[in-house]
Amino acid sequence: MPGLAPMDRDDRTIALFDRRAWRAHRSRAARLGAAEFLHAETAERLVERLDLVGRQFPAVLDLGARSGGLARALALRPGTLSVVAAEPAPEFLAGVPALRVAADPELVPFRDGAFDLVASALALQWSADLPGTLVQLRRSLRPDGLFLAAMLGGRTLVELRTALFEAELAEEGGVSPRVSPTTELADAAQLLQRAGFAMPVADSETITVTYPDLLALMRDLRRMGETNALASRRRGGLRRATLARSALFYAERFGTADGRIPATFEVLFLIGWAPRGSATRP
Repeated sequence: MPGLAPMDRDDRTIALFDRRAWRAHRSRAARLGAAEFLHAETAERLVERLDLVGRQFPAVLDLGARSGGLARALALRPGTLSVVAAEPAPEFLAGVPALRVAADPELVPFRDGAFDLVASALALQWSADLPGTLVQLRRSLRPDGLFLAAMLGGRTLVELRTALFEAELAEEGGVSPRVSPTTELADAAQLLQRAGFAMPVADSETITVTYPDLLALMRDLRRMGETNALASRRRGGLRRATLARSALFYAERFGTADGRIPATFEVLFLIGWAPRGSATRP
């Protein structure tokens, strides 16, 4: 495919995530009929930000495309000539109406200057080497190209993390890694700058979803493909007693007046330009 670059990998990167497990989780979500509401909402907010830029981008990359919602929206924008959908789970790519590439966001397989726009919705939080990924994405942009991404931030699932932590401590006398580390808003713009982007901007929005109980939330996370893929995770899942206590703590600490539980998703929005820019850039 035009624009693809030879692949190499720096194996010195510390294995924060189990890449095989992460891809398997996304593949399973696609087979189950993925829960796309969070990704669809985030993609819509990305497109709204893009519309404010007021420019056309002929060659576009959707990184972490899932079932192609963002790719479809980008293809409909005036001036778009081609959209490449890159996604690590081939099961998601089957129905995407764009050029399709099975690719992990940690290893961007495109030549320098291949795109005018790189967009990504809720994939980059799974990069163990986010600074390195951002450098790759900046290089894949043409001069004055735009990078626009959304990723989950540090306040995501704070209720679930608290409930799991307290339940494991109470039932098992210790805790195991269950929730991925995330980037803080205060660091996001600095990461863009370090990666060589010009005019970096980062902001955040909070999306809160309510569920009837903890099991319903966990089912949705499974159908999102957003379950635990830490390399250091304990295999075998939660013990029954720990799960029951987690549900109890969750409802007691965070339950709403109507008996439901909230799940908070903090979404960081990152914007940066590939130097050098045209005089018309806003």
